[in-house]
Amino acid sequence: MKDYSGFSFWLETSGDDLTPRPGIDGSIHADIAILGAGFSGLWTAYYLIKQDPSLRIVILEKEIAGFGASGRNGGWCVAEFPYPLRSLIDNYGSETARSIQEQMVRSVDEIGSVCESEGIDAHYAKTGTFDIARSPHQVPEIHEHLDTLTEIGQEADFRIVSGPELRQDIRVSNVQAALWNRNGASVQPAALARGLARAVEKLGVTIFEQTAVTGYETQPRPRLKTERGDVWAETLVLAGEAYLSQLPQVGRQIMPMTSHMVVTEPLPDELWAQIGWDKRQVITGPGTNGGYLNHTRDGRIAFGAYQSVNPFRSKITDNLDQQEEIFAHARTAAREWFPLLRLHGISFTHAWGGVFGVPRDRMPTMRYDRETGIASTRGYTGEGVATSNLGGRMLADQILDRVTELTVLPMATHHSPDWEMEPLRWAGTQLVKRGLQRAERQAEESGEKSDKPSIAQRIWDR
Repeated sequence: MKDYSGFSFWLETSGDDLTPRPGIDGSIHADIAILGAGFSGLWTAYYLIKQDPSLRIVILEKEIAGFGASGRNGGWCVAEFPYPLRSLIDNYGSETARSIQEQMVRSVDEIGSVCESEGIDAHYAKTGTFDIARSPHQVPEIHEHLDTLTEIGQEADFRIVSGPELRQDIRVSNVQAALWNRNGASVQPAALARGLARAVEKLGVTIFEQTAVTGYETQPRPRLKTERGDVWAETLVLAGEAYLSQLPQVGRQIMPMTSHMVVTEPLPDELWAQIGWDKRQVITGPGTNGGYLNHTRDGRIAFGAYQSVNPFRSKITDNLDQQEEIFAHARTAAREWFPLLRLHGISFTHAWGGVFGVPRDRMPTMRYDRETGIASTRGYTGEGVATSNLGGRMLADQILDRVTELTVLPMATHHSPDWEMEPLRWAGTQLVKRGLQRAERQAEESGEKSDKPSIAQRIWDR
């Protein structure tokens, strides 16, 4: 049996018994069958069973609850929708963009509320987030984002913070300015996923682990197929995020990409006194040495690198995340952000990664097709902690045939185009990634961003 504690620092320190639940043994019937016991599947099950306790809900999980991105991400619970805000306004209008932003804010608060009501110790701390500019060319970008938020009337929860002001709170090197967002929380993601799994079980949901879904059918009746028995249901929920790329029916709908993190040993109190960061805000910053950061409850710095691997033919293996070159880059970047780490000889104790799902147009799908009985929430592009909660709430309302402010959002009817066939998809994404990295290096060297977006940026924003 796998040692699941070795797949991330978060899983190792989740405080939960990671022994797998029993797998399915023979075919069964249910009202709703869910593929995946990560955030997407668990939130969908939670809101369904809370609204209708009579439902027979079954979740099938290949590994254990929280094994995938839900147990390996940066612990970022932030009201940031994966699809660019400017694109939301241009494609769907200001009213819709505002509604989505408001629902993302609600998701951040909802996660904290569920942790409290269900007794889940996920280290939830809503102290806001800083989007930090560490190069002069990045400063206009945070001002532009605030202007866009103002355009939809959502600027009240945001504030531009000057470099000197931020350094009074958090001593990060080369700070130029930052955009503070009050609607951000730090979480222990694996503890959240594991706690949510226990919560839905107490409410009557059945979770089968060590049960790989090999496919699904919609006729003559929807069913999830496994080698040890099938689950027949009125509704199937495909909630495997990046792992949906392994299913032939939807494989080209989602592209798996890796994300990687390192974490320090616990820092001594005297070092924290010099660094600051007492409120444990979550932090991000773009650039070649950019990253996403978390101050853990036990006094460590978790640093995620903005470098990734997208596997050829979307092949996901257990060792795909073991990218030592990226881990080394993350350690170097963390020491560059906080030079005191090098000065004090602080070591890094863990390094891990995971896969997240990217749709071709970067727009998440949170859709239920009543004719086929297929529902799915997917395509978070690395912003899944809060977005998956929104997806779960949206699917629950749609499956229960309720017309709400959620069911009229565009994700409820959205269907992303397929990714290109291999090798075009793989080759194209390599070119775009390299183009984006080259443009960022040039901007850092010159201190100015080009007036015209690069070809790679135009393709990425398309």
